[in-house]
Amino acid sequence: MKNYSGFAGLVYTSLVAFLVYSSVYAFRKPFTVGDFEGLKFWNVPYQTLLIIAQVLGYMLSKFYGIRFISGLKRIGRWKTSAVLIGISWICLFFFALVPPPMGILLLFVNGFMLGFMWGIIFSYIEGRRGTDFVGTVMAISFIFAGGFTRTVARWVSLRWGVSDFWMPFATGLIFVLPLALFVFLLEKLPQPDEEDRLEKSVREPMNKADRRNFLRYFGTGLVAVAITYFILTVMRDIRDNYMSNIWDELGYRNDYSIFAKSETISAVIILLLLSMIVFIRRNFKALVISHAIIAAGLLIAGLASVLFINELISGAIWMQVTGIGLYLGYILFNCIFFERMIASFRIKGNIGFVIYLVDAFGYLGSVSIMIAKSFFPAEINWTVFYSNVVVVGTGIALAATVVSYFYFRKKFQQKNIVTSGEMGALGVNIAS
Repeated sequence: MKNYSGFAGLVYTSLVAFLVYSSVYAFRKPFTVGDFEGLKFWNVPYQTLLIIAQVLGYMLSKFYGIRFISGLKRIGRWKTSAVLIGISWICLFFFALVPPPMGILLLFVNGFMLGFMWGIIFSYIEGRRGTDFVGTVMAISFIFAGGFTRTVARWVSLRWGVSDFWMPFATGLIFVLPLALFVFLLEKLPQPDEEDRLEKSVREPMNKADRRNFLRYFGTGLVAVAITYFILTVMRDIRDNYMSNIWDELGYRNDYSIFAKSETISAVIILLLLSMIVFIRRNFKALVISHAIIAAGLLIAGLASVLFINELISGAIWMQVTGIGLYLGYILFNCIFFERMIASFRIKGNIGFVIYLVDAFGYLGSVSIMIAKSFFPAEINWTVFYSNVVVVGTGIALAATVVSYFYFRKKFQQKNIVTSGEMGALGVNIAS
């Protein structure tokens, strides 16, 4: 396939990126469906300790990834991926062998290794005319793969009789060969062509000076964006990590298909909505619309939670609608917002730097809340806790989104009148 910018090439690239990251989830999420025989340590369920450990490792990889991913070279990315996935899978093998609570350390390492995979995979697809669509399809794996791999894991447990300790490794075994094939196909994708570079700007590795200049120029706006993303990450991650617990509390414990069914519906709806942005050629206009979509998603999630708390809608509808609302903003940040931001200002650099920057603090908030909830438990369940977190979180995130919109609108209006020295330090094309 020579014309990757055509429709067929766009679909092919999207499918490859989607399948790669969906397969990565098989090494990350399946253990969350196990209850581990009700084990507790320090009066905290073993499952919760494992989730905290993995998210802590994932969070630290984001901080390290600010430098590592932003400076990633194009050559040898598949080798890096193979090492990261291989170590994460080996951790799952030894997780089944070591006595609890030693598995906590193994899940920490597993999370640290997998935390780099998003940035590596996205580096193959950014800076293209079709990146909005490809990135959206890839990011939909957040929803689909989270549900699908849990469904496979629950099926492995119920149909094969695999224990909670061996189930994560067994689920990875099912996906390891497909993942190797998909990474090979990803590696074969061609580089962005000249038209891509003209419309979306060249994406280059960033050194320390580049990162410092970027933060100096966009600091205030990035703080507002980081607050919104921080809250979205916290709400999304609690939902994702404790999805099994919430569905169990809502009465769906024996329906192992509920994860795939609910998340697939959300994935299709969000894909249809966000893929429309690919038709907007003007980058800043797409950035403005992105703010509106994020705000709409926050309103949907917040309102659904208010209705659920007041028993005006069912738990199943609440989980479905809240998931759609939160993922609208979360996925948009991961595949469109920063892509269009960089293209609007013709910034020298790449998405890896900014997404890992905000991701690091997002996961810091997520793991902090998990630790606080686990070690200082209130007499509430995950369903009650989560619905109230969404109500409060969406209100704060909406305010930050409004600030972000006005900041970037003003910055864009000033773009052509700032000094050439300031823009040159960022590698910005003033004529764009």
